[in-house]
Amino acid sequence: MTLSVDSAELAASSGDDRLIVTDGAVIVLDGATAHDPAMPSAGEYVDKLASELVRAINEPSPLPDVLERSIANTAAALRLTPGLAPSSTVALVRIEPDAVESVILGDSSTIFGQRNGEVVAYTDDRLSRLNLPLAEVYRRFLSEGQGFSGRHRKVLADLQIAERAHRNQPDGYWIAEADPSAAKHAMHVRYPRDELSWIVVATDGAVDLMPALEVDWPEVAQMTTRELDELLHRIHAWEAETDPDGQALPRAKRHDDKTIAVIHL
Repeated sequence: MTLSVDSAELAASSGDDRLIVTDGAVIVLDGATAHDPAMPSAGEYVDKLASELVRAINEPSPLPDVLERSIANTAAALRLTPGLAPSSTVALVRIEPDAVESVILGDSSTIFGQRNGEVVAYTDDRLSRLNLPLAEVYRRFLSEGQGFSGRHRKVLADLQIAERAHRNQPDGYWIAEADPSAAKHAMHVRYPRDELSWIVVATDGAVDLMPALEVDWPEVAQMTTRELDELLHRIHAWEAETDPDGQALPRAKRHDDKTIAVIHL
């Protein structure tokens, strides 16, 4: 099955987003930037996880099982230790003859446009719901005009250490890392194919800025690859020119990687 997909990617400093379109699926990964210098780079992790997902995604298994095996194979190949490994969000969409299946793990998003006009968005927000004190500290620094300073980077490094204690834990949050069981806790949705008109899959670097640009998902769903590329560059320009110090939209860094794909059904 050949999918009709328009997409765009715009790397920032890390370049750890990955977008892969197969004959029947779309895979979007967003590797976590490590502010802790002791952590390995996310690049090798997302490349290996992407290759494992491409190999397995069209197997006749539920997508959580596909993700679980792919994380296990990645962790084994890279000799990763849970809690001390790179991590990545995951957004998978698989198109079957009569159904559409999706898995979301971490803060990438999948948005479904239904034929009745309803738009339903799925984002795994369990990390943000932890409400760790250091997350509020760095946002307050930015909103007060302190900018993306060395102090900001130190708070982020400490925040990542605090987050790691909750990673892939009950009452914490779940992410693709070295523990395959995280896949059992992913958001898992399934729609009859004939109920949908389009699907958007995007990383948070694109999703979080949509309100600032006053762009809605039905508008995005009509964009061509060229228009999606222009949209990502508009987001980048807004970050650089309108909010360069993160006061209007406090965020971890001035520019994040941005990836977006529109599946036409």
